[in-house]
Amino acid sequence: MLYIQQNYYNHPVLSCVFLYSVDNFGLGLLLQTKQIKRMVSSYVGENAEFERQYLSGELEVELTPQGTLAERIRAGGAGIPAFYTSTGYGTLVQEGGAPIKYNSDGTIAIASQPREVREFDGRHFILEKSITGDFALVKAWKADRAGNIIFRKTARNFNQPMCKAAKTTVVEVEEIVDIGAFAPEDIHVPKIYVDRLIQGEKFEKRIERLSIRKPEDSKAKQKAGDNVRERIIRRAALEFEDGMYANLGIGIPLLASNFISPDITVHLQSENGVLGLGPYPLESEVDPDLINAGKETVTVLPGSSYFSSDESFAMIRGGHVDLTMLGAMQVSKYGDLANWMIPGNVHKILEKCSLPLTGKQCVNRIITEKAVFDVDKKKGLTLVEIWEGLSVDDIKKSTGCDFTVSHFTNKYSCSFYIALSLIHKATDFFTFTFFLKYHLMLTQN
Repeated sequence: MLYIQQNYYNHPVLSCVFLYSVDNFGLGLLLQTKQIKRMVSSYVGENAEFERQYLSGELEVELTPQGTLAERIRAGGAGIPAFYTSTGYGTLVQEGGAPIKYNSDGTIAIASQPREVREFDGRHFILEKSITGDFALVKAWKADRAGNIIFRKTARNFNQPMCKAAKTTVVEVEEIVDIGAFAPEDIHVPKIYVDRLIQGEKFEKRIERLSIRKPEDSKAKQKAGDNVRERIIRRAALEFEDGMYANLGIGIPLLASNFISPDITVHLQSENGVLGLGPYPLESEVDPDLINAGKETVTVLPGSSYFSSDESFAMIRGGHVDLTMLGAMQVSKYGDLANWMIPGNVHKILEKCSLPLTGKQCVNRIITEKAVFDVDKKKGLTLVEIWEGLSVDDIKKSTGCDFTVSHFTNKYSCSFYIALSLIHKATDFFTFTFFLKYHLMLTQN
């Protein structure tokens, strides 16, 4: 979605709402010509020029929780000026002060403003304003000549709500068909939201992270490093229960799906708009319109469904997802989460997070390479499992806060190099993965 602001060397300078940006493609081309003044985004993506411009003070970046961004766009299209959400309460989103623009000397030129806070039924919520734009530039699969739109598989994501939130919506499609070719119940975006149609001639559907499996994978010999990863994830996979709906963070947590017991059924949800994720595809099954939130190619299982990002986060925010598993930089003894990516080695389990919070009291269980802790939001941590060969004293020496010890502490024979934060009855929370790559390393040193 684009907002035309002013002219700069005879070029329009834009404010853009966009989820990802990569070099030499899409908005990456506008970044290179410095035609973008501000980006409103939930994730920076793998774009070196984006990073350079932001850190040097040439580009304004308003980082927004992904679910909040989806709802801001949806609300804008529905004529709702603002709404309350619990996402971001207790973090820089609510408190203000997050850097939107830097000065050339590295100081903050523009900082985010504090949000209004209200309490409903004992919970705190912050006020978020909706988003509308001058133009929405959308890529879809097919349209009829009346302007009704159909997307393919996971390509709905933010496209569907963005169609409704701009003064002028321009949709590029691969095919335009006659009116009546679509069954009314199959239409994803009604014609009332579409102002211009373009039938493109050439389409480059980039696959940013081609992830495939080979038919012999299950029988292939694994490398030592792979065995370590397998041992890491096997413990995390024990958290799954039959019938559970789960959302897995990109990277290591997603691999837990490979070790789900065949005796249970777990429904995996991806926030880009799919419920019922399957394994990575065979090379012959790769589809650029079927990816997960980490932009990896995937498959789906029978009974799966596709939907838009605002619908996806409504599932999460509404408490319909039973479990979220993700990596974390820091977790406090009371379940606060900090996912800022910084250089160097810091304690990961602390009395209080030293990094800015990205989620307040949202963690229920912590799995490290040495131990498993349950988190009580009032009482703090309880040690429930330790790695075979370690003692409670060993865990105390490597943990940055005190904890109680369960009388039923179990021992497990796995070496964990990754710590996973588990959030039961997940709600939408703010993961400020900063700056360019989702960081999953969380060792308990």
